[in-house]
Amino acid sequence: MMNFLEIAQARQSCRNYDETREIEQEKLDAILHAAQLAPSACNGQPYHFTVCTGETAKAVEEATKGMGMNKFATQAPVAIVVSEMPYVKSAALGAKVKGNDYRSIDIGIAVAYLTAEATAQGLSTCILGWLDDVKIRKICELEYPARLVITLGHAKESDKLRTKKRKDLDELVSVK
Repeated sequence: MMNFLEIAQARQSCRNYDETREIEQEKLDAILHAAQLAPSACNGQPYHFTVCTGETAKAVEEATKGMGMNKFATQAPVAIVVSEMPYVKSAALGAKVKGNDYRSIDIGIAVAYLTAEATAQGLSTCILGWLDDVKIRKICELEYPARLVITLGHAKESDKLRTKKRKDLDELVSVK
């Protein structure tokens, strides 16, 4: 079993999925359970995950393409659409009083949990923010906005771990 630092080091955006391999249901269940456990403002969980497979996945993934973006997306056997749901009353009040977008923060945390667990399960992901909300809402029959699409699958064996290019800690952290 991987510890969290190993997961963080191993997780990368996959752009080269093995189209011949399906995702095992128990792995998908574990990934969704991890997202369910993510913390959120006032425990409101202002998001919904729509798991798309087969032709629905391909249609959603096609709706993430355009202007040269996300050409690889249709290789993934699963697309998870992350929709932004309304706030619970207490989080809505806090967002208004503090001028903070808690839903976006909560979606980010849940997606981090989801993608980390996918890595722990030996699967690969890519978080796509370039998408056609109107098309995806129609495809998935969604009432609320689609904010992200997560492609999910097994990476091809040739998709090796890339060196992470990150800022130095002294650029990211200050101690007062």
